[in-house]
Amino acid sequence: MHVPDGFINAPVSAVTGVVAAGAVAVSLRGARRELGSERAAPLAGLVAAFIFAVQMLNFPVAAGTSGHLLGGALAAILVGPYTGVLCVSVVLLMQGVLFADGGLTALGVNITDMAITTTVVAYLVFRGLVKLLPRTRRSITVASFVAALLSVPAAAVVFTLIYAIGGTTDVSIGKVATAMVGVHILIGIGEAVITALTVGAVVAVRPDLVYGARGLHKTLKLKVNGELVDAPTAAPVAAARSHRKVWLIGLAASVVLAGFVSFYASANPDGLEKVAHDKGIDQKAKEHASSDSPLADYGVKDISNGRLSGGLAGIIGVGVTVVAGTGIFWALRRRRTSDAASTEVPAASEQVS
Repeated sequence: MHVPDGFINAPVSAVTGVVAAGAVAVSLRGARRELGSERAAPLAGLVAAFIFAVQMLNFPVAAGTSGHLLGGALAAILVGPYTGVLCVSVVLLMQGVLFADGGLTALGVNITDMAITTTVVAYLVFRGLVKLLPRTRRSITVASFVAALLSVPAAAVVFTLIYAIGGTTDVSIGKVATAMVGVHILIGIGEAVITALTVGAVVAVRPDLVYGARGLHKTLKLKVNGELVDAPTAAPVAAARSHRKVWLIGLAASVVLAGFVSFYASANPDGLEKVAHDKGIDQKAKEHASSDSPLADYGVKDISNGRLSGGLAGIIGVGVTVVAGTGIFWALRRRRTSDAASTEVPAASEQVS
């Protein structure tokens, strides 16, 4: 659902840019609270890289149409809603600047639609279902499925509203809305399956790493001399090794998906591209400002072999995204630690005096 340059006029693009910038600023503050442990920053960077990789895997949803993961639901459930907005925003920025996917003047539209809308809608639905369902791993997976399913047509509705206000072509908004929501309900099913499988896999192995599963992991009780006591937790070194293993497996999966499996992705236009072509929305689409990028259209310039070119581009994208994402989240984590330390020092000095 990457909106290219020219679909939305300049004033509305500017307004959505301000909205996106405000949401990112709020998310930067909120993410400091979500990135509570040292392992949270690299995990969030990995989530961004994984979303980038899976977005390269377009799957067929209808005759001549494909879809791909948006990722807002997955990010919100795994690392939290504020961090989730940042994860998807990092992906969109990398795609727009390096791969000419999603217009640069439309970056605010894309962040508003694909990062903010999907994350907020998915997390609200997810939290509501978790409160209603039994507190089990299966419930987390079911809630993830429903949340992801609803987040995609919600994004389609938001795009339609933005287009109704600032669209550059005179088309029937009713027909656009019907087509957009209809095809993105089908895409939402694919999003729901991918999200549920991923969340379910992580919850099965390390539920403590899933933000949306907080409280699911209960301390084991042992009966000693007639009294119940907490069982000893895993040693810090063992926990660190387990976390590192999960991270390495996730990174390896991202590389395989982007570098190899992406070659077999559907070549059909995605939901927005198909609707834009059928309804005439793309009449004033502009050439991407980064169309001459060495990685434009997910291929490495001057490499003629399509499989090799696309695979290398995917692997580079995963690498750049995980480094950029981890760097941002690590900086936020350090800022949170320094802020906490600065508030503790004055309190301690007041006590001494």
